[in-house]
Amino acid sequence: MKVKTHLLVAVSVLVFASLACQTFQPGAAPALPVDPTVVAPTAPIAPTLAPIVVSAQGLSQQDTLTTLYQNVSPGIVSIRVLNAQGGSLGSGFVFDDQGHVVTNFHVVEGQKKIEVDFTSGFKAYGNLVGTDLDSDLAVIKVDAPASEFHPLKLGDSSQLKVGQSVVAIGNPFGLNGTMTLGIVSALGRTLPSAHESPGGSFFSAGDLIQTDASINPGNSGGPLLNLSGEVVGVNRAIRTDASNNTGEPVNSGIGFSIAVNIVKRVVPEIIKTGKYDYPYMGLGSVSDLSLDEINALGLSNHSGAYVTNVTPGGPGDKAGLIAGKKDLGLQRGLLGGGDLIIAMDGQPIKSFDELIRYLINNKAPGDSIVLTVIRDGKQVDLTMVLTKRP
Repeated sequence: MKVKTHLLVAVSVLVFASLACQTFQPGAAPALPVDPTVVAPTAPIAPTLAPIVVSAQGLSQQDTLTTLYQNVSPGIVSIRVLNAQGGSLGSGFVFDDQGHVVTNFHVVEGQKKIEVDFTSGFKAYGNLVGTDLDSDLAVIKVDAPASEFHPLKLGDSSQLKVGQSVVAIGNPFGLNGTMTLGIVSALGRTLPSAHESPGGSFFSAGDLIQTDASINPGNSGGPLLNLSGEVVGVNRAIRTDASNNTGEPVNSGIGFSIAVNIVKRVVPEIIKTGKYDYPYMGLGSVSDLSLDEINALGLSNHSGAYVTNVTPGGPGDKAGLIAGKKDLGLQRGLLGGGDLIIAMDGQPIKSFDELIRYLINNKAPGDSIVLTVIRDGKQVDLTMVLTKRP
């Protein structure tokens, strides 16, 4: 059975749900438990405008988790969006004491009205400040009393390690303030973004954290946190081939979150200008080649990003990058004679995922980058001037 990646917004059953948010129809409330105690949030801590961080030292895991939840939950919000399809439910978190809230682009896509619900019970309408289709991030501005703003502390996703414990908190299936526990399953994953390229395909969203913390429709835009209470990611999608009787995707233990270091680059620019520009190389690439493919292509390295196409007039073309052109009868349409990228600015690159991760975390349009490629069995360095994604 084909495996699909689903976004985590709860969307209308009339629309294919591929994100982690939950949707509902016009005039109908989303299905919620009858017993309100099931979804009641814990009482917020004393109001403070300073970012909150919890120390896990000297506490049992249970104490760490309960303390973490009590401290960060006031900074996590539920988001209800009305749009042409009916509506959707998602999650978000307070970014600063000016009332900016971070969520996913797909949560607010096509919005007509945005409602933001705080754990205190306060509700307010929000205005969309800007979006980033490449990372699937959006920023909402909420007009509310200062006492409602509990900005969460942002961590450093470059320090994450596979196996590290993380928690997700959000609004799955309309169940406000739900916390789940898991680990970092992998780092530096790549998924298609919502930004369509001139050629009709979609640019890549990179540096995604894979986690088995349970995330479901409605979790979209909510934070993934380490045990110190720092945001390390923004929950975006799940990978599954199963769905429930309403067609909503079911968690399979493979979820994806946008790394917080991307958030720290993108969100301030969205607040300032309403958008964010990503660096652009103008190339297509594949990695994870089989041994048969490596041998047929005549590659001397078993890892790297193999160049499959170069956009005419783009940065890669101007730098002299070469794509495969020789028909070798291989599957996947692979052509021989292309460059194999093995390093960027001297940093080893083992895959296309690593290429994208390095690029979006370290470079901006207008920057130069040195690519080390294997060409005809020889190592060649090429200097490329990056532009912005068209």
